[in-house]
Amino acid sequence: MQIFQRARVAMWTKEKISSLTTPEVRQLHANAERLQETEIAALCDEVLDARPRGRAPQRRPRAKGEARRLVSRGKALGMRGVIQRNRFWSRGGVRASDGTVVMTLWAGDVHREGAACSYLLWAPNVDGSRPWSDTPGGQERLEQCRLALKRGAAEGLLVYGERLEGSMPEDKALSVEGADAENVLALHVEQRAKEYWATWGTAAAGSVQP
Repeated sequence: MQIFQRARVAMWTKEKISSLTTPEVRQLHANAERLQETEIAALCDEVLDARPRGRAPQRRPRAKGEARRLVSRGKALGMRGVIQRNRFWSRGGVRASDGTVVMTLWAGDVHREGAACSYLLWAPNVDGSRPWSDTPGGQERLEQCRLALKRGAAEGLLVYGERLEGSMPEDKALSVEGADAENVLALHVEQRAKEYWATWGTAAAGSVQP
């Protein structure tokens, strides 16, 4: 969505900006700063500061030696020997050399309970709750889940970014920082009713060497 256009700078009053969703205001602020439109950026600041969760959460700086190198999703999968079926909507693939399923997981959606981690890989689109599941990317993920279930294992790569309110991150995100191709999770895939879940011990204990 292109919120900001130079030809319509005059339209961006504080009232107009206030009518936008928080992610849209953040995007407008970023575009205004990029184009050096300081007045619009300042108005965005006022609107965001007035909202309880207006500012995006800041990631804690990593300690020395913890640097994470993020790459594009396609490059991360390629580093694991996987070629995407479609570079736009594929969220994983099958490694030709050994048939291993490799899937990308949105880091912010990992459920942690003590040392145990779990992730909802796929669920049916019930009453419009998960429209992504019916898209080509969602159907491909379903195929991968079924294959991984038969094999009993799969590999996972964490993708970092900021969610877009009202959308699944596998479908659309406000921003994508990249995928961590160096820390590969050894996933156990299981079926719970009509849902498919991945589980692993911890990101460290469940990792495999690149």
